[in-house]
Amino acid sequence: MEKLTMQEEEAMRWIWRISPCFVKDVLAKYEDPKPPYTTLASVIKNLERKKYVKAKRYGNTYEYHPLIEETEYKRTFLGGVVTNYFANSYKEMVSFFAKDQKISTDDLKDIIDLIEKGKE
Repeated sequence: MEKLTMQEEEAMRWIWRISPCFVKDVLAKYEDPKPPYTTLASVIKNLERKKYVKAKRYGNTYEYHPLIEETEYKRTFLGGVVTNYFANSYKEMVSFFAKDQKISTDDLKDIIDLIEKGKE
């Protein structure tokens, strides 16, 4: 799976949320200033080339469907972040955010509850 650029990731997040969709549907979700239609169309064509989306032609326009699930993308690239920045340790990553006060004690308790429920 090829890493996406920031522009591709943003477009892909909208495609995951509103699929199936056309370029104009994705463009409508952007806040102002919106990118030019042709720029967004090129970004989505790159997503197709990278095999993240599949296009279905209707006349002179295309409808896009994701080929890769959002959870699969997150799992793959978050794993890379953990490997590259936290010595392949999710514990190190959570510790980093706890020390930086980006995660609260209540959040950590919720995470522990989720882990314990997953073991049942």
